[in-house]
Amino acid sequence: MAESMVAGLMRQEIVTADQIVATHPRGDRREELSGKYGIQCFEHNAEALGKLPSDGVVLLCVKPQRLGGVFLDLTGRLKPSQLVVSIVAGARIENISESLSNGLVVRAMPNTPSRIGKGMTVWTCSDSVDDHHKLQVRTMLSALGKELYVETENMIDMATSLSATGPTYIFMVMEAMTDAGVHLGFSREVSKELVQQTMLGSVLFAMESHKHPAELRNMVTSPGGTSAEAIYQMEKGSLRTVLSKAIHAAYKRAVELGKR
Repeated sequence: MAESMVAGLMRQEIVTADQIVATHPRGDRREELSGKYGIQCFEHNAEALGKLPSDGVVLLCVKPQRLGGVFLDLTGRLKPSQLVVSIVAGARIENISESLSNGLVVRAMPNTPSRIGKGMTVWTCSDSVDDHHKLQVRTMLSALGKELYVETENMIDMATSLSATGPTYIFMVMEAMTDAGVHLGFSREVSKELVQQTMLGSVLFAMESHKHPAELRNMVTSPGGTSAEAIYQMEKGSLRTVLSKAIHAAYKRAVELGKR
């Protein structure tokens, strides 16, 4: 995801390569990122932080279980004017602020379509983050697609289960539909194309029409027709309930991660 942000920021010409520094523990990965984007890559977080200006943005983009090590690397080294933006699942603003002794903390949750500039990022921040910093964050996150500011931190956990984890649900439905097409007799490539374009077109149509999903569904469901029969089987299989339980389970997991 950090690479997606680098690519998006450079694609939108919001920053240049010489304004970005990154870290990675593996040397081959550092060489890959430097060669691909022309950015500076370091092995140690403290070394990279030393290259940032006093008003630079520090992006935390690691797995939750590695965050403690990052805190050890950076504690006491940040300048009060440096903004910290975390996309670490479950990591609470209060914990980040206390661990880094820094009051300027933003918590954001992007999703994988951010890699192509079509993502959805939900974010919030500590009370110390002023309008100038908020504009800075909006500009940065807009390079990934759409951004949405929310008032409470709990909504970040909610967004983690819905928009951040959401592509997983979509990909699984795509996989199931593609497999069904193969079972019917299509080649996998043809089945995949039919499914992908159908999903893309359906989403764009829903966005343009501004209609409720139930109304859109009714538009293509004729009495006794193929859609009616398909819907009957999905309702019989408790599709709605399974999706709702999956989203709630993801939400609970996000909350649990924040308690560690």
